[in-house]
Amino acid sequence: MASSSLLLLQPLTFLSSPSSPALRFHQNPHHIPSLKFSPKPFFSNSKPLTLSFALTESDSPKSLQPDPQTLLQEVADCFDLPSDYFSQLPRDLRLDLNDAAFDLSNGPVIDECGRELGEILLNLSRAWEQADTSTSRTLANKLPALESSLTGSAKSAFGKRLISSGRRFQAMGQYGQGELQKIAKAMTTAGKLLSASSVSPTTDEQPKKETRMFKFGELQVEVTPEKANIGAAIGVAFGILSWELGQGVQSIPESSLQYANDNALLLAKSLRGALLALCYSSSLLSAFTSVGLFVLGRQLASQEK
Repeated sequence: MASSSLLLLQPLTFLSSPSSPALRFHQNPHHIPSLKFSPKPFFSNSKPLTLSFALTESDSPKSLQPDPQTLLQEVADCFDLPSDYFSQLPRDLRLDLNDAAFDLSNGPVIDECGRELGEILLNLSRAWEQADTSTSRTLANKLPALESSLTGSAKSAFGKRLISSGRRFQAMGQYGQGELQKIAKAMTTAGKLLSASSVSPTTDEQPKKETRMFKFGELQVEVTPEKANIGAAIGVAFGILSWELGQGVQSIPESSLQYANDNALLLAKSLRGALLALCYSSSLLSAFTSVGLFVLGRQLASQEK
């Protein structure tokens, strides 16, 4: 009984085979089978257990960023309005719509955004100015398809124009069922994403020139050095003409004129004085305007250099 207990207390051996670790029982015809532990590690020849984790596409930072084409489609969907929507806007909102059209297409839009997109933006802004809702919807539906063909600089310029124009829509406030605010939100969101497009150093263009605009009611004119100089020349010519007209009126002696009565004489003298004041004040104003336009033209020319 004691010998049997000693035999049972012998070490348990784990032997690993090339294929897999296993327990082996050593059989001996003279004693009870025993278990022995091998001094080698239990998983000496086994391959390490590897847990691999894969990030799904939805977890990547790039996929978390909205698709610009999808955002532009949302912009196009916002312009799916009744055919008379823009024409029914009040006068103040129509002026804001004209401002939005101007911000969308002002300046060298074709040079910045490319010919195809630039022409669409020009036609779209013209449709807004004419309150043509149907044409606006048709042109807006063309924008998503052009996104993939735009370069980095064109996307950035397009995005900035969308942001600027979207702010004009936002300034219109609540109207109807909130369609204008939906347009503003969609344009601003898409514009921010597009304007953040990276531009490689080799394709960087010259900084965008500052555009100065002259606005008088619905009239909007871009001020350039050439236009400023032309305006100064016109001012000089108008000033000279006004001065000569005033000199001609003043050179006519009052005694050479005959009037029916004293009342007519007083009326003629007052009209003559008013005409002289108008001519000389116009000459003075034209002189100041010409000098101002000339200085402005010099400043714009120096900025372009």
